[in-house]
Amino acid sequence: MKAVSPEASFAPATEITRIGRDPARFDGFVNTPVVRGSTVLSASYDDLVNHRGRYSYGRRGNPTSEALEQAISRLEGAAGTVLTPSGLSAISVALLSVLESGDHLLMVDTAYNPTRKICDGVLARYGIEVSYYDPKVGAGIVDLLRPNTRAIFLESPGSQSMEVQDVPAIVSVARERGITTLIDNTWATPLFLKPLEMGVDVSIMAGTKYVSGHSDVNLGTIAVNARMWKRVLQTHGDMGICVSPDDAALGLRGLRTMLVRLERHWKSAIEVATWMKAQPQVAEVRYPALEGDAGHALWKRDFTGACGLFSVILKPVPEPAFAAFFDSLALFGMGYSWGGFESLIIPFDCSTYRTATQWQPGGPAMRLQIGLEDPADLIADLAQGFACLEAAR
Repeated sequence: MKAVSPEASFAPATEITRIGRDPARFDGFVNTPVVRGSTVLSASYDDLVNHRGRYSYGRRGNPTSEALEQAISRLEGAAGTVLTPSGLSAISVALLSVLESGDHLLMVDTAYNPTRKICDGVLARYGIEVSYYDPKVGAGIVDLLRPNTRAIFLESPGSQSMEVQDVPAIVSVARERGITTLIDNTWATPLFLKPLEMGVDVSIMAGTKYVSGHSDVNLGTIAVNARMWKRVLQTHGDMGICVSPDDAALGLRGLRTMLVRLERHWKSAIEVATWMKAQPQVAEVRYPALEGDAGHALWKRDFTGACGLFSVILKPVPEPAFAAFFDSLALFGMGYSWGGFESLIIPFDCSTYRTATQWQPGGPAMRLQIGLEDPADLIADLAQGFACLEAAR
């Protein structure tokens, strides 16, 4: 097999099959081997004391984790990537890398709720101020800056409520003032949104979701531009964060099919969301890729695709009838997380933790992950669920 220059550019479908592997290095094997180990031996005293080896200690990386890091860096256009044991740990490490005691962080009000717990708990204990902002603020974020504002955290679309942020407008304000920007890009992945190309400094993913794609591993990725790379790498290493080679290998395996899975998730989600929007029990479907969504224009401008995750607001209904809808579903599992091959559904209520915005949807809300099943079967399952809802009113 002829070697291809690392600088060669291919379409995403080709790129994702090639990045993060080097058959020539491993006797022709297509996939990078799973290298399990903690101790790395040096060939000589001189090599040992001068750290001449490619690897120094298992916690600091091995061929398997390095392959996934290189692949993510290529997709993200990053100076470097580090891996963590979960998406939440990736957010924690990233925040602790860019913030110090006395700093101020602007956190989007629609962020993943456990992210808020990091802010209100861990960061607060270390003397870092956090304030929350409306995801729709755009360039108006300039009015929220303080003299000690060091970072702005984005998540687009917002967790559960699906608001799309004007990322370029916020980044422009931040870059003019030397403020670091971070984004949780799990929903779009770097296949459908490239934050670093838009000027964001740190792009975070829960690789648990679409990178893995099979609901069998917890994984986080932090892709960083050149400006912040050394700081994130040092913090990650100093904290002793590492990922098992088996989990890294599962991430690599999932990565190979991520594009074809995402395209299927997206296509099926459009079909199911369009059907849901027409149901008499539904007040609103929140899916940026769907025409008519409040964030559709920004999605169309900045994104090149969508995943299978969206939210639905129902018209007012008694809770027992809402519960009957959930309990009747056969193809939608009731479970947290998303991004796997299977369809999932959960109820949610943001009203208890939003502080910069108000969550008043006017009816019960639910989040759907559209998996790889036939969308006609999923629609039929939802239809019988609505029938059960009506029977339980």
